[in-house]
Amino acid sequence: MDSQFRNTIQQKIADSQASLLPQLTRRDVWLPTVRNKATAVIGMRRAGKTSLLWQILADRHAAGIPREGLLYFSFEDERLAGMQVRDLDLVVETFYRLHPEWRDTRRATFFLDEIQLVPGWEMFARRLLDSEQIELFLSGSSARLLSREVATSMRGRAMETVVTPFSFREMLRHRGDEPTRPVTHLPKAARSRMEKTLAEYLIAGGFPEAQGLDTRNRLELLRNYVDVVLLRDVVERHNLSQPQALRWLAQQLLGNAAGAFSINKFHADLKSRGVAIAKDTLHQLLAHLEDAFLLCSIGIATTSVRRRQVNPRKVYPVDTGLMALFDRSGKAGTGHALETVVLHELQRRGTEVAYVRTPGGFEVDFYARSLTGEEMLLQVCADLDTPETVAREVRALQEAATLWPRAGLQLISLHLPARMPAMPNIQVHHAVDWLLQKPAR
Repeated sequence: MDSQFRNTIQQKIADSQASLLPQLTRRDVWLPTVRNKATAVIGMRRAGKTSLLWQILADRHAAGIPREGLLYFSFEDERLAGMQVRDLDLVVETFYRLHPEWRDTRRATFFLDEIQLVPGWEMFARRLLDSEQIELFLSGSSARLLSREVATSMRGRAMETVVTPFSFREMLRHRGDEPTRPVTHLPKAARSRMEKTLAEYLIAGGFPEAQGLDTRNRLELLRNYVDVVLLRDVVERHNLSQPQALRWLAQQLLGNAAGAFSINKFHADLKSRGVAIAKDTLHQLLAHLEDAFLLCSIGIATTSVRRRQVNPRKVYPVDTGLMALFDRSGKAGTGHALETVVLHELQRRGTEVAYVRTPGGFEVDFYARSLTGEEMLLQVCADLDTPETVAREVRALQEAATLWPRAGLQLISLHLPARMPAMPNIQVHHAVDWLLQKPAR
């Protein structure tokens, strides 16, 4: 096969396998382990997908796989511009020409980054799984390699692992401050430092590049992230004719983190401004923003399909650092930021999450169901500083418990009073303790 890309591909393979493994912050990301399935590493831009590929490669090497059997190959290279699916075979053939002893005898591992830049990559990936002894990892920007697309394009041949910005524990690890023992066993000074760091994390968020930046640089960086997602991952990708409506929607959602959102109310608001847009279009825009991982939404906890459809969804940004970009309330928003962090931690732990609204008008932040069927009702509160606050949160949990009698009741707060009143059947957690738990996977 003759191709203008042959020399470039050979050089990239040689350089990749000769390079030193980068020293990166270890991510606590769940990886599927189903044989003969590709693993698609997906998530919002700049969340750390490429770093995760290198981490997995390093883990395979540490487990005893020789470096020549591990190939990281990025297609984001101007020398590969114009590459077609027929050219992808060059990557495989060049690899086996360099390492013929691996073909059909040993299982190599390929990490193909930004592969969506080559049209028709899906057919190549499926054929690779069928015809070669290769463990396959795929990743790329969310502009094209989205969860919905992977499931469709790979026809059941790929499983997903989602990369989000740093969790609280990962952020501490990035700083070199991850505790080596349970937080409850730390000295008072160390606990106080953890509490201060959590307060900073709620403001700055967990995007890797944003760590350690001053406020102005951090906000400009995160604003650029949002702009790129809106332009490239939504407007250009879906050829939208009303980009301003998309921006208004994003501003509304990111500026009201953990708030209930109604398409009907937002549609009425746009109509009052003289903006003509169909409700179905707004539903599509919300779905596009979730597909691009800029935000996520949860529905009400109910067994009724109709009730789930007619009730508002609660919407959360992918990272608390984005909240300050659009929040015009002037309030600290600490409670909503903590609620957002708790939601993402629940999702990392593999739970299904919804919110609860009781017949008496109370709301519980989360109803969570674990992979083992364990049910939890969780209320998140920035401060339990007054008896009235405690009574309100407890009453909401107790009323929700009549709807979900099998659920354990949990109350999570940044600050606990020196003397907590007795709360039968309710587990009270300091937020630092809860976030740094290491649940079994």
